[in-house]
Amino acid sequence: MSGASMKEIKTRIKSVESTRQITKAMELVATSKLRRAKERAEASRPFREIMARAITGLHSMSTETSDIYITGREVRSTCYIIIAGDRGLAGGYNANLFRMIRSRLQEGDWVLPIGKKALEHYRRGDHNILSESFSVTATVGIGDCGQIAKLLCEGYETGKFDRVVVCYTYFQSMLSQVPQSHQLLPVVLEEEGEEYSDAILEGDPARLIAKIVPQYLSGILYTCMCEAAASEHGARRTAMNSANKNATEIIDTLVLKYNRARQAVITQEITEIVSGAEAL
Repeated sequence: MSGASMKEIKTRIKSVESTRQITKAMELVATSKLRRAKERAEASRPFREIMARAITGLHSMSTETSDIYITGREVRSTCYIIIAGDRGLAGGYNANLFRMIRSRLQEGDWVLPIGKKALEHYRRGDHNILSESFSVTATVGIGDCGQIAKLLCEGYETGKFDRVVVCYTYFQSMLSQVPQSHQLLPVVLEEEGEEYSDAILEGDPARLIAKIVPQYLSGILYTCMCEAAASEHGARRTAMNSANKNATEIIDTLVLKYNRARQAVITQEITEIVSGAEAL
């Protein structure tokens, strides 16, 4: 009985060691990708800030009392762009984002899922999906963000939805990734914009804003994509690191049990030898 127990424990130890090798490899890969994704996310942030100030400055010079991309209207329907991951094994990365959005979605709202997990999640529910063309986050580049921005502007102009919100996971640090949402349309003006009092503009500022906004949205979406990619790699690295620690603890416990079972077998054999010698 003890021999069978020792064999089972040894088999379990080998199984956990194999799993630990996989999780360790995934942690190293995530760490390598995280470094590049973090640099890309940090490099993309200034564009968003500068363009927001520029639009605010242009709007202050415009003689138009209302602008379709800036002036808000009654919100009957909202379009949510949801940027999730393509794979699992990243802890609560996808689940936390979906939980945040679940409390905001209402009947009649639209969703534009980006990433395999987001598309799978919202296909299962009764949701109005704006497009399924961006199902792989890893392949979405700046050109795809431009297509998404054009699609959003067309839907907003035609009245399909009255507000556009992007939902993604913001990369704070290696250990902290926070789900966030940011309103894209109507554009939220900065408190302080660029000063263009001495600038010479060709054309009306309102027309310039109409030309700039789609590129502005494209830049914001690309920034959010970079933030989400860095967050996913960070969450996966943290999850795999925890899995490695748990696997090590399980192996240590199993080795202790194996040694105890082995010692029990040895003790039993010695006892049997001694008893047999005394009988002789």
